Amino acid sequence: MTSVANRGTARQKRHDRIRLSLAGTSERPRLAVFRSLNHIYAQVIDDGAGKTLAAASTVEKELRGSTTTKSQEAAIVGRLVAERAKAAGVERVVFDRAGFRYHGRIKSLADAAREAGLEF
Repeated sequence: MTSVANRGTARQKRHDRIRLSLAGTSERPRLAVFRSLNHIYAQVIDDGAGKTLAAASTVEKELRGSTTTKSQEAAIVGRLVAERAKAAGVERVVFDRAGFRYHGRIKSLADAAREAGLEF
């Protein structure tokens, strides 16, 4: 096995372990973040109802082809998902980092979402 496969499986194991105790409710939905090599995705999910209340990512038309850094793009996505969540009536969320380390793009997204008014 290569180190990439080990890193990916290790992240998936962390994610599965985190999700055992982490769930979004209608009062406090889950802000789920996924980071790929080039993009970052964020969703506000009500696990009880099984619905996505708000979502944002760097693959959206208005964010595609940006010349900013990946951390800056993550901050834009964080602000965008916070605005959309607030429009859907969500003020408080549970942060789900999906097994990724809390630094870099994940931290940028979380900080921007907090600044935009989401509470976690």
